[in-house]
Amino acid sequence: MPTQAASSEEFLHPGGNHVQVVTPPWEERWLELAGGRMRYLQAGRGRALILVHGLLGFSFSWRFSIPALAPHATVFAIDNLGAGYSVAPAGMNCSMRATAQRLLQFVDAAGIGEFDLLGTSHGGAVAMLAAALSAERRDPRLQRLILVAPVNPWSGHGRLLAPLLGSAAGGALFLRTVARWRFLDYIWLRRMFGDGRKIPPDSIEGYRGPVRKNHAYLHGQRIVQTWLADLVDLEHALPAIAGYPALLVWGTRDRAVSWRSAARLARNFKDCRLVTFRGAGHLPYEEIPTEFNRTLLEFLVPPAPPS
Repeated sequence: MPTQAASSEEFLHPGGNHVQVVTPPWEERWLELAGGRMRYLQAGRGRALILVHGLLGFSFSWRFSIPALAPHATVFAIDNLGAGYSVAPAGMNCSMRATAQRLLQFVDAAGIGEFDLLGTSHGGAVAMLAAALSAERRDPRLQRLILVAPVNPWSGHGRLLAPLLGSAAGGALFLRTVARWRFLDYIWLRRMFGDGRKIPPDSIEGYRGPVRKNHAYLHGQRIVQTWLADLVDLEHALPAIAGYPALLVWGTRDRAVSWRSAARLARNFKDCRLVTFRGAGHLPYEEIPTEFNRTLLEFLVPPAPPS
């Protein structure tokens, strides 16, 4: 059964030209899965919407979207096992498919009925594999997919770096050097934004938390060990999800997953809307949250019938 604790933290919310410190409109909860104890944030009411973060991200990534989505859906923002503050058991399989299987275990354990799935970056690939597994099992609960710059077979970004970081030598070197150099945190984060002036003031400290408390870089290094094999697995799975209504969202200055791969991925779906944000980077939900949230709601919330 889920355990919960009302969140007493504060977060920074962009409002116009300034940032407000507000009490978050969600509850922090924990759920026991077969492989470990998963942390997640829950808010709102209505059909479930599950938010799946990217590599080195966690539920914190959605802090500007949850308040906009909660009036229209029951939002579940998870920390995948090993990410955020969900601790991974030793030797856990970190492949995309195994992560997708754990995501569906979460759906079952939380007693979720019909749901929509939103995944970003690595989480977008996980969401697509979860959809393929649902189709394979003829599980009708998953209704729609929202994919934000999802890792996919047609983006060349990461194909060289991932095997290097996933190797024993490359991974050890990274963990002993770059992963320990906190002065590089801004540089890593800046690459995720089209405009560095739009980095929220709480981002660096927010993403440092799991690095300090939950070995986030070590978990990330385990993920990239199977990166190339995961992309092959994903490409084989894509035909199975062609029937899901999908929204693809991309920033044209994405340095992590090439936005030029968006059109090729969109052709995989029979019913797909592609929205690009000119000048935005890999994290539009943090860089331009107002425009991003508006796009989500246009897809998720049907227009009211004419009176």
